[in-house]
Amino acid sequence: MKLYNYFRSSASYRVRIALALKGLSYDYVPVHLVKNEQLAEPFRALSPAQLVPALVLEEPDSAPLTQSLAIIEYLEECHPEPPLLPADMLGRARVRAIALDIACEIHPLNNLRVLRYLVKDLGLAEEDKNRWYRHWVETGLETVERQLANNPATGQFCHGDTPGLADCVLVPQIHNAQRMNCRLDHVPTVMRIHERCMAEAAFSTTQASACPDAA
Repeated sequence: MKLYNYFRSSASYRVRIALALKGLSYDYVPVHLVKNEQLAEPFRALSPAQLVPALVLEEPDSAPLTQSLAIIEYLEECHPEPPLLPADMLGRARVRAIALDIACEIHPLNNLRVLRYLVKDLGLAEEDKNRWYRHWVETGLETVERQLANNPATGQFCHGDTPGLADCVLVPQIHNAQRMNCRLDHVPTVMRIHERCMAEAAFSTTQASACPDAA
């Protein structure tokens, strides 16, 4: 397998964590978003949306896989052990809801192309852009905190005592929040789970600073 990704992309980091948890090897192919390498024709042929990550499988005639959650669900179906989703339907629904609260409600508002539009097209000052970023991250994580805090299904990780899909999505968002100096003292359960995750090699060895294209 080849994973086309960018070291600072939280969506790419999600997939790197999932691959590590599954014990799956892959070739790391960097796509530098700041340098606009995602806009070049060779990559657009792999990812019509010109977004990372993209996973190219070894199977002949298989189309590249895009969208981090779709990739992770594919990996879960093809390589069910260790599982990233609970065995029960309600548990799976809860885990997916937590993951989507981050992937759909927080991340899109702070994607690089959105931030560029705010500055280049709408003329926002850098500090106004950063205020936008921090507002949506901080309020979005507050929603996640409410999902997790005082819920009996929450354990060492987002759901129970083994890492899963929700943790794959949570940790990259926290790394982005820390890099942008977001307030995080209002989400103690989120931060406890983040710390627990980072004690696992699957999370620490795949973080941005450990990637070959880190700069």
